[in-house]
Amino acid sequence: MLPTKGYATHAAHEPLKPFSFERRELAATDVQIEILFCGVCHSDLHIVRNEWGGTIYPCVPGHEIVGRVVKVGREGRKFKEGDLAAVGCLVDSDRVCENCRAGLEQFCEGVSFTYNSKDRHTGGVTYGGYSKGIVVDQDFVLRLSDKLDPAAAAPLLCAGITTYSPLRKWKVGRGQKVGVVGLGGLGHMALKFASAFGADVTLFTTSEGKLADAKRLGAHEVVISKDDAAMQKQQKRFDFIIDTVSAPHDLNAYLTLLKRDGALVLVGIPPEPVPIHAFHLVTPRRQLAGSLIGGIPETQEMLDFCADRGIACEIEMIPISKINEAYERMLKSDVKYRFVIDMASLG
Repeated sequence: MLPTKGYATHAAHEPLKPFSFERRELAATDVQIEILFCGVCHSDLHIVRNEWGGTIYPCVPGHEIVGRVVKVGREGRKFKEGDLAAVGCLVDSDRVCENCRAGLEQFCEGVSFTYNSKDRHTGGVTYGGYSKGIVVDQDFVLRLSDKLDPAAAAPLLCAGITTYSPLRKWKVGRGQKVGVVGLGGLGHMALKFASAFGADVTLFTTSEGKLADAKRLGAHEVVISKDDAAMQKQQKRFDFIIDTVSAPHDLNAYLTLLKRDGALVLVGIPPEPVPIHAFHLVTPRRQLAGSLIGGIPETQEMLDFCADRGIACEIEMIPISKINEAYERMLKSDVKYRFVIDMASLG
């Protein structure tokens, strides 16, 4: 086993603190990665605090991992020592089911997520990227172009693919009017991608102070969603709306903004069930759908697209000693737009 260090929490009410543990020895097709940077996702906070249930302690979070390959298993062919590499939300799957064969490993019944998931190699639980290093099968390691700033690329592994995937699935592009609800870690990437795909993009936000940032990030128009008159002017104008907000809010207000056959796709997860008026769906044949990250092939496609277009996340770098403070700031939306841990600070 390979000893390493990280940060973990041991109970829902406890802060993250230093934690020593072991990674597995390399199997034939494994890749050992020295972690350079790890993004901080809102789902890290949810899982650490057991807000979704099912957290296994101790829990080492982190699924937005960028690092450098330090060793490759004897049958490894996809990476070599010294390569930049990335690991996202997935580290294993059954490889044989319909979803895996389609490159949609995120929907595999036997999927192993990067942390707080069953580890079939050790029989224990997976530990994530708030650590010095990680061992992952080469099929779940992603190539990272040296055209990208590795720190700013880290959140692409979740915030990036979470927004890229539905925009691709619904074929967002030129000639379409697209709405983005919320300007946070997910919303700022949705603006960048929708704009890069050539759509006419509108941001919906409750904050008037986000106008300048929204325009800089790719929005052509900004609508203050608590302004009823402004929302009324947007009725039946949109082909597609991506909703990135996890706080409670009225989805019906956005369904009415869709044209016939338009789609409202959720990537944020509000904590409580949301009432939907069926009339808003039925008469104009609108769609209400959800989307969960992307599979390995699509995540690689997204990273390559970002490298070609110079797209990365807006980040604030922190030392790992500030992670508990970062969680509290994240709850207040006090970050533009994603925290990234400099893992050299772990020592």
